[in-house]
Amino acid sequence: MAKAKKENFKEMTKGELEKKLVFLREEQRVIKFKAKGSKSKNVKELAGLKKQIAKVLTEINTKSIK
Repeated sequence: MAKAKKENFKEMTKGELEKKLVFLREEQRVIKFKAKGSKSKNVKELAGLKKQIAKVLTEINTKSIK
């Protein structure tokens, strides 16, 4: 099982981060609907997405402050 490459949000532009945020939120919505209908195979997937969303939002906020 290959480990996914870690993304470096600090090197991304604000526009790229906002696109990534939209993508992650859509993915989160899809997983929530899958969980409502049946048992999810990967229980920790939603928690991981929440953490990634938080990291992206933090980086967007730091870029907007500067």
